[in-house]
Amino acid sequence: MGFKQTIKNWKQYSKLSDLGEIARRKFFNNCFDGALTCAGIISAIFIIFLKDRSLFNPQNVLITGFATALAIGISGLWGAFLSEEAERKKKVLDMKKEMAIVDDETSENKEEKNNHNKTLLEKAENFATIVASLVDGGAPVLGSSLPLIPFFFGLTLTLTHFIFSYIILVGLLVYLGIYLGNISGGGRARYAIHLVMAGVVTLIVTLLLGQFT
Repeated sequence: MGFKQTIKNWKQYSKLSDLGEIARRKFFNNCFDGALTCAGIISAIFIIFLKDRSLFNPQNVLITGFATALAIGISGLWGAFLSEEAERKKKVLDMKKEMAIVDDETSENKEEKNNHNKTLLEKAENFATIVASLVDGGAPVLGSSLPLIPFFFGLTLTLTHFIFSYIILVGLLVYLGIYLGNISGGGRARYAIHLVMAGVVTLIVTLLLGQFT
């Protein structure tokens, strides 16, 4: 099977399984979760940094951040695959029952065509399960990893690391807001402001918690 035919099949599977809508929702939700998780980690380290600058270096931040990113990525991938697989298997079984009922009611010999439809549906749902799981696992890793980029530079942790990390985080939240606005057909600025406010609230809550430590 050629490359063009493979792409054609994937497009057909995506359409049959409503994958586009599901993947968009999963990408936003999990990338947003990953970004806020990373914001919480960086903010917590920032509080400790302000109290004692010798406790952390950029490598410590990277290890902590990426370990968390991988953990939520594996959790998302594993959990999404199992839940998607179960839901889509149920969907296929329900569709097969409906096909069987239609066959009985029409009393026509459509067994070969019906089997083809069942096979096509099963392939589409299996494809959707894999892609949705990859999005579910990859999106939070992406959201958690991007704000960690500044910590690759330098051997000593400085205020500049945190400033650039927060700039990337704000940029990511603005992008996700625009992404939501494009999906809804408008209100990109409103969505962007809402998401940035969520990041600000995360920072404020973390700073407040730091006052009690």
